Amino acid sequence: MNEFSILCRVLGSLYYRQPEDPVLVPLFALIRDGKLAANWPLEQDELLARLQKSVDDPALVTDYQALFVGEACSVAPYRSAWQEGANEAEMRAFLTARGMPLTDAPADHFGTLLLAASWLEDNAAEDESEALEALFADYLLPWCGTFLGKVEAHAVTPFWRTMAGLTRDAIAAMWDELEEESAE
Repeated sequence: MNEFSILCRVLGSLYYRQPEDPVLVPLFALIRDGKLAANWPLEQDELLARLQKSVDDPALVTDYQALFVGEACSVAPYRSAWQEGANEAEMRAFLTARGMPLTDAPADHFGTLLLAASWLEDNAAEDESEALEALFADYLLPWCGTFLGKVEAHAVTPFWRTMAGLTRDAIAAMWDELEEESAE
């Protein structure tokens, strides 16, 4: 796994999985112990330090639920809720065409899109950068700024407000990298 894949996998997992999910226990431990910051490939030390300080907030789980879960959530994590004319089937078809295995869960979830970017980086054939560029340009970038702004505005814990900024900066850095690679 390269740095691009790791960024996408870490961020995608935090948005996709509920904080109490046992799969996230090691990741939260890395954040809490400052070990994620020590291995983070981007210059985001201040944001990672804030994340580290807020990871043990008991309200983190409640905030996640209020932000992203259920009909009454304050920030729908689905592309189809933010981009006019977008639908989950279109996202599912895009990922399936590239060989990504999917579950019955909605394929247009923000966390799923980041996890898909990690999967494409690790498993895609020769058109890997083309598929990643399409994923970012067509399916992630058009709505992620609005989505992350709403996360910042509606989050009651410092953890999720910090995650929004951290994610925004990471996505921008990854997009810059994709553009540089396509220009070469």
